[in-house]
Amino acid sequence: MAMSRPEKEQAVAAYKERFEEDEILVIVQNQGLTVAEMTELRLSIRNEGASFKVMKNKLAQRALEGTKFEGVANMFSGPTGVASSKEPSVAKAVQKFAKDHKKLVIVGGAMGAIQLDAAGVEQLSKLPSLDELRSKLIGLIQAPATKVAGVTQAPAGKLARVVGAYAAKGE
Repeated sequence: MAMSRPEKEQAVAAYKERFEEDEILVIVQNQGLTVAEMTELRLSIRNEGASFKVMKNKLAQRALEGTKFEGVANMFSGPTGVASSKEPSVAKAVQKFAKDHKKLVIVGGAMGAIQLDAAGVEQLSKLPSLDELRSKLIGLIQAPATKVAGVTQAPAGKLARVVGAYAAKGE
């Protein structure tokens, strides 16, 4: 069904707002996914705190004009969908789904003004999440303190064992 001019303008404004808010875009082509599979994709993306939208290519290209994602406008051809988020975890969700469903093809994406091809999106999906990075950082910060405590306690323990050995020998 054809869209009227006001509907198109409203769609472009909504797309533009989404592009301005988000930091990560993953552009995919749907090559025959069923409704159930699309619902599964949307749920997996939504669970990552992201959103997925099938977009009309010309309207999406117009919405990209003047945004940080302007460089990916040439990736919009064929049946195109866009997963977007403020966090890179969206790439992980899309990559996992595409691995299990060959009818979903990752075309590329963007991280801010940096344009990514399909391999770049795959690399982005392999990065640890923000929570994982935080836990690793805390572990690194705590490790030296734990080692210092162990080193300072070790001489006292050795001294106690030596004294204990001499005491046992003297009996």
